[in-house]
Amino acid sequence: MTSTMLPPAAPAPTPTAPAPLPAILGTYKRQAPLFVRGEGVYMIDETGKRYLDFVAGIAVTSLGHNDPGVNAAVQDALSAGLIHTSNLYRTAPGEALAQWFVDHSFASSVFYANSGAEANEGAFKFARRWARSTELPAKHEIIAVRGSFHGRMPGTLAATDRPAYRLPFRPLMGGVSIVERDLAELRAVLDPDTAAAVIVEPIQGEGGVRVVEPEFLHGLRALTRERNVLLILDEIQCGLGRTGSFFAYEQLGIEPDMLTIAKPLANGLPIGAILVNDKVARVMQPGDHGTTFGGGPLLANVAHHVVQRLSDPALLQHVREVGAWFGAQLQGIADRTGAVRAIRGKGLMWGMDVHEPAGAIIARAFDRGLLMVSAGEHTLRFLPPLVISQAELAAGLAMLEASITG
Repeated sequence: MTSTMLPPAAPAPTPTAPAPLPAILGTYKRQAPLFVRGEGVYMIDETGKRYLDFVAGIAVTSLGHNDPGVNAAVQDALSAGLIHTSNLYRTAPGEALAQWFVDHSFASSVFYANSGAEANEGAFKFARRWARSTELPAKHEIIAVRGSFHGRMPGTLAATDRPAYRLPFRPLMGGVSIVERDLAELRAVLDPDTAAAVIVEPIQGEGGVRVVEPEFLHGLRALTRERNVLLILDEIQCGLGRTGSFFAYEQLGIEPDMLTIAKPLANGLPIGAILVNDKVARVMQPGDHGTTFGGGPLLANVAHHVVQRLSDPALLQHVREVGAWFGAQLQGIADRTGAVRAIRGKGLMWGMDVHEPAGAIIARAFDRGLLMVSAGEHTLRFLPPLVISQAELAAGLAMLEASITG
C-alpha cells in the first residue's frame, strides 16, 4: 500500500501594515511643497520658490499676503489685551464693525459667524424663525437653485448642487430643495404657505463661475416679495469687492432680506457674518442662535480695517479695470489655443471651461510657479488678490497659456 505525501503548506502571508495616516485628516489633496511665507501676490515655499497666487486662499486674501495694514490691525488688537470675551459681553470692535455694515448696506442688524457655511446655516435658521412669526405652521422650506454651493454642513449641504459632495452623507436635512434656475419653475414651486426663503449666489463660484442673469434676480426679488418669502443672497465668494463693487447686489438694483459674507472679511482670519433687514431682525430673540467665537474683538478689529480698505472707491475702480482687461486676455488665450470652450466672469472672478481635465493644467501651471484652483472637472477658476497689478496678471497669463498648450 502506497501513501501520497502532501506538499508542505505554504506559510501564511505576513499581514501588510496599513500605511501611516497623515496627522491632518485627509479630506484634501494637498500640493507637495510646504509653504512658509507670503509676500503680496506671491506665496513662497520652504525652498524659496515663489508662486504667483491666482487663488488667494479661495477668494480670501483679497489684500494679498503679509499686508502691512492688516498686520498693524492684528497688532493693535493684540496690544489691547482682549482677544476673546464670548458674546455674553459687549466689545467696541464688534459694535463698530456691525455699525459700519448697517451704515453701508441695507442691513438693520448683523450676526457674526466663524465661516461662510456657518453664516448660511444661521441664515436658514433665521428664515425659519421669521417664518414661524407668520403663524403659518407649514412655512419652513429653504429653496436653492441649480448650480449652487452654500457649504458642507447639514443644512447647507442639502442646498449645495454637487452630487459628489452630497452622496456619502445622505439622508440630507429635510425641508431644503434645489430647483432649476428658472422663474417659471420657481413660480410653480414657491408656495407662500410652505416656503420660508430662497437662497442664491449672484455669481456661482463652485458651480463654475456662472454669473446669474440680472433679469432672473430681479424677477426672483419680485416673486419672493409677492409670495412673502425671504430672499437670501450668498456673497461669501463674490462679495466684498470681488466683482468691482463692495457688494455684488449693488450692481443689480435689488436688496435682499439677508446677505451672507465671509471669505475676505478679515483677509485670512476666520470670520463670517449674516446681514439682516428690519423684518428679520425684529423676530430674533435672545437664545434663538449663538456662537462662542463669532465676532471676537481681535477678528472684528481686523475685519473693520479690511472692509474699509475693500470698499475704497479707488480699489473698486482698479478691480473693474484690471478685471475687464483680464477677461479680454483670457478670451485671447481661448482664441489662440482652441483649447477653451467658454469664458465667464466679472471683476476679478473668472472661470475658463477647458477641454482637458482642469487638474492637468493646474498641475503644469503649479510647476511653472502659478497657483490656480478648479470649479468643476473642466473649469479653471481665477480669484487673484484684488490688489494685483496688470503686470502681475500678465505674468500669470503667460504661465497659464504655456500650461494650456503643454
